[in-house]
Amino acid sequence: MSEAASVETTAATTAPEAASAAAPPSPIARRVEALRKLAGSDPESARDLCWALFKELGSRAPLHADAAAQLDELFHLGTPPERIDGQTEGILVAFVWRPPVNVAVRAITGAWMPWLGKRFDAATASGDNVLLSSARWPSRLLWPLYRAHAVEGGLVAFDFETAVEPSKDDPSMQALKIDYHDIAQNPRMLIRSIRDELVEILAGAYLGKMLWRHDGDRHTLLAYFALREPARS
Repeated sequence: MSEAASVETTAATTAPEAASAAAPPSPIARRVEALRKLAGSDPESARDLCWALFKELGSRAPLHADAAAQLDELFHLGTPPERIDGQTEGILVAFVWRPPVNVAVRAITGAWMPWLGKRFDAATASGDNVLLSSARWPSRLLWPLYRAHAVEGGLVAFDFETAVEPSKDDPSMQALKIDYHDIAQNPRMLIRSIRDELVEILAGAYLGKMLWRHDGDRHTLLAYFALREPARS
């Protein structure tokens, strides 16, 4: 092969790589970059703005594939939390399974949302969910033999185990697994088929995926949720 042909072949091969490397960051990536920069000087404001971003995308994701795709991109920009411990505040960002179900769930949870967040115990790699006190009777109707426990401000229920491992939705990335399956006291109906996965977008603000477990390897993405740590005084 002549030197000129070799140069031409090399240029043709490397051009797509160069174009890919030079591609500008997406709007979501730019917003996350700006939030992380702000977090260096004003972490509370950055956390609040990140929370607003979750809600903004969640308002559109049940019916708009582009917003659901942006939530997935945002999840991929996160990293497994290095340490999450204690009480967190939670919101259901959006159901993204099937549009009719997504809309129905949004209507129901818009009227009454019993889930308040999660509590984590980093030392034991475990935790539980915090619910409104008014969730006691609906939970007894669904799971007559299961009892949530009263705490100040509500109930705690549905214990889980945590570990960092490859995501079941995308094994190319790592996430914090929040797993209910192997805890005997959890109800078999619904709860033990749920696997949550969590990433940290910035300090104190986390985005999660709720997956439905078909078996150990097959999972279906149902929804996104978000957690944030309380503001530090």
